[in-house]
Amino acid sequence: MQSRRESGAVTAETAVALPLIAVFTVSMAWLVSVGITQVRTLDAARETARAAARSESVGVAVGLGRRVAPDGSRISIGHRDGTVVVTVSSPVTGPAGLFGDWAAFRVTAEAVAAQEPSSG
Repeated sequence: MQSRRESGAVTAETAVALPLIAVFTVSMAWLVSVGITQVRTLDAARETARAAARSESVGVAVGLGRRVAPDGSRISIGHRDGTVVVTVSSPVTGPAGLFGDWAAFRVTAEAVAAQEPSSG
């Protein structure tokens, strides 16, 4: 049989544990969002670099990258020593926009592709 002194222990432990579990869950959601955004940003940079290296127009190359990139991404294309250099910067907004503008964090990815000879 429990004594009277132990009757509120479970409630107190739960009151301490629940906020910690909530913080941990939100932290894990944020880390997953950062990882997913980083992968999508890198994929967009690669897609854009491949298209630009094939001598596609800048508009077509950027359009292909935007199909893969997260909303609000910035894509820039440069040329250096026979290569195409693409940099994509994307905001991390959290799952389903959970963090909104509160977490104004951006991830950046860069892809480099050798310029293919133009046909003609």
